[in-house]
Amino acid sequence: MEKAYKDILISRLTDRAEESGSIEASLFSKYIVKRGLRDIDGRGVLVGLTKVGEVHSYIVDENEMIPVPGRLLYRGIEINDIVAGFINENRFGFEETCYLLLFGNLPNSRELEEFRQLLTEKQKLPEDFIRDMILKTPSKDMMVVLSRSVLALYSLDERADDISLENVLRQCLQLIAQFSSLAVYGYQAFSHYHGNKSLIIHNPVPGLSIAENILHMLRPDSKYTELEARLLDLALVLHAEHGGGNNSSFVTHVLTSSGTDTYSVIAAALGSLKGPRHGGANIKVIQMFEELKEQVSDWDDEEEIERYLLRLLKKEAFDRTGLIYGVGHAVYSVSDPRSVILRDYAARLAKEKGMENEFGLYEKVERLAPLAIGKFRTIYKGVSSNVDFYSGFVYKMLEIPSELYTPIFAIARIAGWSAHRIEELVNTGKIIRPAYKSVARRRDYIRLEDRE
Repeated sequence: MEKAYKDILISRLTDRAEESGSIEASLFSKYIVKRGLRDIDGRGVLVGLTKVGEVHSYIVDENEMIPVPGRLLYRGIEINDIVAGFINENRFGFEETCYLLLFGNLPNSRELEEFRQLLTEKQKLPEDFIRDMILKTPSKDMMVVLSRSVLALYSLDERADDISLENVLRQCLQLIAQFSSLAVYGYQAFSHYHGNKSLIIHNPVPGLSIAENILHMLRPDSKYTELEARLLDLALVLHAEHGGGNNSSFVTHVLTSSGTDTYSVIAAALGSLKGPRHGGANIKVIQMFEELKEQVSDWDDEEEIERYLLRLLKKEAFDRTGLIYGVGHAVYSVSDPRSVILRDYAARLAKEKGMENEFGLYEKVERLAPLAIGKFRTIYKGVSSNVDFYSGFVYKMLEIPSELYTPIFAIARIAGWSAHRIEELVNTGKIIRPAYKSVARRRDYIRLEDRE
């Protein structure tokens, strides 16, 4: 088959696939379909119960939903209190956050030290894994590297399909310990083979926190400041969990309910997080701001900034999707507590890095974007910046390459996914299977010779 004809055939078949897949928009309202498993006001359809995390964004008074500043709780504890606790005591917090999510309580000093040692012991990748699975087949997408590596670990696990609680916990602890190495080594292979840079592989250092080891393994000279390490640690804590209703955690529950293995579950969750509507949004924020800085000549001119934001909404700027990335959330309306916390600490790093002007631009866009959205379309609930709005800027200040932005999210969220997988295993009774209504019209079968 000639290439030209093949291209025409593919184009024709694409048109047919689009036509056959299209469903009249009014039917979703007619049959009260909960698109995204959410009502029009943003409230989620209740499909499960969890004790792992809770997202709180409104109160109900006399049957009226009233938006309130967002709250995020891990195992019933406010994220603000968790963050204040380890920061005030001058400690790294991600490891104790993992412990809390997995086991339901904050660890005491002995339990925390034993847990850290357990993770350190599980950091080492299988023999020749770096060479055979990462260096020999580099990928341009680090989320693909993570997914492929996770599935490769299945092949090296003699008890890969054992879904007993003890074995699943072993697998989850191993993945929590190894995710940072898989992601960073994947990037080093990419930058060497596709970016023509020197290949530098640093082994993780026992005793360092996961955040410190990420910076140690990523940077050629392994050097970083204390503020840099603590801000990355904070970002990991804020991304570690977000209730059972987010896309990747829901995927974790759905696949776990089928009885499949841990590696398949986590690979599927990674595939979900890879999407720009989920974990990939922080890269979009950075790219959007790069264009904004080119299009807006005066960063202090709020009218000029708002004009650009309106162009985004009209699909006249950036990727022409009509989105202001990093603004708006499926649940939060008044504020995202993660964004509020990250903004305060991002300001400190911006001062250390001499990037106060750029940080000021972010603050202006954060304030002006909801106003622009309100002028452009009807808002059923409020909009505010979400965690992606500042996380990409933080990673940029930390000199983390954009290819690792979403993998950093995954390095954190593996803790939440693990807790949700264990919770589903403990409580599962049935496979999760939502309902879909067919709206295809009934037709008769036509014999081949009678078809046009």
